[in-house]
Amino acid sequence: MHSTAAPDHPSALPVAASAAGTASGAIPAKGQLKAALWDMDGTLVDTEPYWIQAEKDLVKAHGGTWTDEHAMTLVGQALGTSAGILQEAGVDLSVREIIDFLSGQVMDRVRQDVPWRPGARELLHDLWQNDVRCALVTMSEGPMAREIVDALDHPYFEFLITGDMVANGKPHPEPYLAAVERLQATDPDLGISNCVALEDSVPGVASAMASGVATIAIPHAVPMAPAAGRATWTTLAGRGALDLRLVVAQHADGGLA
Repeated sequence: MHSTAAPDHPSALPVAASAAGTASGAIPAKGQLKAALWDMDGTLVDTEPYWIQAEKDLVKAHGGTWTDEHAMTLVGQALGTSAGILQEAGVDLSVREIIDFLSGQVMDRVRQDVPWRPGARELLHDLWQNDVRCALVTMSEGPMAREIVDALDHPYFEFLITGDMVANGKPHPEPYLAAVERLQATDPDLGISNCVALEDSVPGVASAMASGVATIAIPHAVPMAPAAGRATWTTLAGRGALDLRLVVAQHADGGLA
């Protein structure tokens, strides 16, 4: 694994940063990285296989069949949306009962083994050391998200925005807008242009981009081709705070458009 360490003085970016829009290498205020907004399932942790197995078990128990192809349609979706699709597949339970079953199954497996995505914890630590605020923006509900956060070595996440806290889940921009509003409560100077989102799914990327934050897609369970308006990385391994700073600066300068 490559080192994720950023320069000793991350606020003083190297001359290469001038490509992001300034001749001197300094990043204008609107393009300064202040916060990283993390998706959870598929980005921070590889829990998608846990969810998929829980879905298969549930549909089978109700006499149906659930394939990997079916499961891919739920990746990144709000849990309520996923529950409705499972009802259409023959699951004779309420939305709430489906969510509770799936979440319970996944939490049981997480308690045995947290499947961290490559480079995720190292990047979190680098951001923490460089005073970049981090928030978790996930469609999983609070109890599930706290299981993951509590397994980390340090209190990297300042707060959580979870699926049970918003009226509109991903791909709607509300989860990311709620996170930015929460960040602004203690830093009124922070704006959309000071934030970056890390996402692995199509609904998650759509949510982040619709909110206006700089967006990095790290496709995992479902492939995503590079596209205008966002950065696309194959992995978080080897990435550090400087990489995120450059993405935010390029986004503010229109370089990701």
